[in-house]
Amino acid sequence: MAALADDIVLSFHDSCLKKSDVKLLQPPNWLNDKIIGFAFEYFERVQFQDFSSDVTFISPDVTQFIKYSQGDDLAPFLEPLELSSKKLVFLAVNDNANLESTGGSHWSLLLYRRDVAEFQHYDSAQGSGNSAPAKLLVKRVQPFLGQSSKITVKEVDASHQQNSYDCGVYVISNTEHLCRQLLQGDSSDIKEAVTSTSVKQKRTQLQELISSLGKS
Repeated sequence: MAALADDIVLSFHDSCLKKSDVKLLQPPNWLNDKIIGFAFEYFERVQFQDFSSDVTFISPDVTQFIKYSQGDDLAPFLEPLELSSKKLVFLAVNDNANLESTGGSHWSLLLYRRDVAEFQHYDSAQGSGNSAPAKLLVKRVQPFLGQSSKITVKEVDASHQQNSYDCGVYVISNTEHLCRQLLQGDSSDIKEAVTSTSVKQKRTQLQELISSLGKS
C-alpha cells in the first residue's frame, strides 16, 4: 500500500500532479515547478484561452533549460512557440543553478511586453534576489522575439511576500492579474490586487481547482 501513497491526482494536458505536489499548496510549503507549471497551463488552455495568439506561458522546466542553454540548443524549444508574434511572454524564474536537478530557493516572474519593448521582472522578495537569473533568461530569449528595437529590463516594485515560502504563489497571482490587466482591461493596481491575503486565498483556490478538475 505504501507505493500508492503518492498517487497521481490530476493529469491535465502536459501537467501531471501527485498528492505530494498538491500538499505543497498548504502553508508553509514552497511551491515546486509542477504546481506553477499547472497554473501556467490552466491559464493558457482555459482561463485566458481566448488570447492564445497574443500570450505564451513558458513552463518552469522549459525556463530552467533555456537559462543554461545557448544558440542551436534553444531553437527546437523556442522556435515552435512563435515568440516573435506574441504580445506577452511569461516565464517563472528560479535561482537554481543546476541544470541537472530541480530545486532552488526562490521564484520570481519575468514578463516580456511587446507594446513597450520591455522585460519586466516581478520579484516578491525584497532586494530583487533573482535579478541575475532573470537577466540571463532575457539574454537567451531576446534573439527569438523578432524585436528590432532595444529591449530594456525593468525591476517592478510589486507586492512583497511576508514570509519565506510564498514566492511561487506570488508568481501565479501576479501572472493572473497581469493577464487580466493587459488582456482583459482590469484597471486595478497590482499591489492592491495581489496581497498577502489574496495569496493565501490563492493556495486554497488552486487546491479546489485541482480537486474539481481531478473529479471531472
